[in-house]
Amino acid sequence: GQVRGLCGTYNWNQQDEFTTPAGAVEPGLTAFAQAYQASNQCPQLSPFPLEPCGAAAAAHRQLAEAACALLHGPAFQ
Repeated sequence: GQVRGLCGTYNWNQQDEFTTPAGAVEPGLTAFAQAYQASNQCPQLSPFPLEPCGAAAAAHRQLAEAACALLHGPAFQ
């Protein structure tokens, strides 16, 4: 009951994972993430794609594979 933020609440209750700093529970990821913006000058987030492995993600596949290769490499073993 003492952890809250972008990483969740860690209380085994999935219904309150999107709890904002004000204590409200947001139903969607976009509104939840925007509640943690440090400045009003930050750009507003667009809704996240419903299909994370769809066409938008495919365009970034090479970059993602390179980043994952670093995480699986000797530096993190």
